Amino acid sequence: MKAKSKVRFLALAALIAALYAVLTSVAAAVNLAYGPVQFRFSEVLTVLPALTPAAIPGLTLGCFLSNLASPLGIVDWIFGSLATLLAALGSYLFKDVEIKGIPWLVPLPPVLANGIIVGFEVSCLSQSGAFSLSCFSWPAFLSGLLSVGAGELVVCYALGLPLWVALKKIQKNGRLTLE
Repeated sequence: MKAKSKVRFLALAALIAALYAVLTSVAAAVNLAYGPVQFRFSEVLTVLPALTPAAIPGLTLGCFLSNLASPLGIVDWIFGSLATLLAALGSYLFKDVEIKGIPWLVPLPPVLANGIIVGFEVSCLSQSGAFSLSCFSWPAFLSGLLSVGAGELVVCYALGLPLWVALKKIQKNGRLTLE
C-alpha cells in the first residue's frame, strides 16, 4: 500500500469512527444507545464495509469510543466492540452478494452479531447489575436478543440499505471516492 493510500485509509477510518461516536452520542441523549432497548443511529454506518474496508477499523474504534460512556462499563467496551468488529467483517464478506443491485445480506451480520453478543451481555448484566455467567437465563437472553436485534434490524435495513444505495449512486457518478 502506498503512503498516500495508507493515509487516506487511516483518515477515512478515523472519519467513520468519529461519525459513529457522534451518532451514538445522539442516540444516548434520547436513551437509545445502551441497555436492552437499543436504537443506535450510528449502526446505519454498518453498511460501509461494503463500500470500503476502512470502515472495519473505523466502526470498531467508533464503537469502542462510544462504549466508554456506557453504563455497562468495561464489559460493553470489550463485547460491544467485538460485536461491531465481527459485524463489520461479516458485512465486508457479503459485499459482493447482490440481488438486483442491492447487497441485501450486508446488514445481516450486524443484526446477528449485536443481537447475539449484546443481547447476551445485556441479559447477564440486567439481573444483578454486575456481569456474571452464573446469572444467565434463556428467557433473559432471548429477551435481550430480540430487543437489541429488533432495533438493529430496523436501523440496518430501513436506514442502512438506503444509505448504501445513495452512496453507491454518488460513487458511480464519480463524486465520491472511498477506496
